Amino acid sequence: MTKILNVRNLGKTYTSGSKRLTVLDDISFDVETGATFSIVGPSGSGKTTLLGLCAGLDNADTGSVELCGTVLDTLNEDERALLRNKNIGFIFQDFQLLPTLTALENVSVPLELQGAKNASVIAKELLQKVGLGERTNHYPSQLSGGEQQRVALARAFSNKPSLLFADEPTGNLDEDTGEKVIQLLFELNKEAGTTLVIVTHDLDLAKRTQHILRLKGGKILTNETTAIS
Repeated sequence: MTKILNVRNLGKTYTSGSKRLTVLDDISFDVETGATFSIVGPSGSGKTTLLGLCAGLDNADTGSVELCGTVLDTLNEDERALLRNKNIGFIFQDFQLLPTLTALENVSVPLELQGAKNASVIAKELLQKVGLGERTNHYPSQLSGGEQQRVALARAFSNKPSLLFADEPTGNLDEDTGEKVIQLLFELNKEAGTTLVIVTHDLDLAKRTQHILRLKGGKILTNETTAIS
């Protein structure tokens, strides 16, 4: 199978006062197109930093990331944004919905940026798919945490991404709502062939993916294929 994500010798450090903190150290792995892939590890192991580098939201100090056949280092910020808009979906821990826009408008924004003439129609269909057909005109402050997460999920799939990055997609949800979001992720993976890369502390969720990358102290502890694959 083809590789949609190719990470080689990735390193990232930050300066804290007079000290240099190594967050990621010589990280290398591949993700195949259409696969489900999880990144796990304790707090501070570099999971979220790694996800941001893979999505081109930040720059590594060493190494390279090839995303959808393009090496990110060769692109400027505008070109990276265009690549993400065309190919990538992202679910953030804190949802990052625009508070002054309704659920429908939040999902419509990426479609409008792509020039879709029927953005609101598509957005409404996506909200119905995640069970929010009756909440389209509600603002984020009027929605529960689980409902906001489902709006974020609908928005992430609005551009029919080739690859979806999900950062702790169930971290702020109760068990029942979290399970519904997980089911939606895997359903959309199967229906659209979208590659899933999930950062999670939930080992039960990780075991439902085909591959598990375990981090500790900014280094790869194990990179394993599960029985599911």
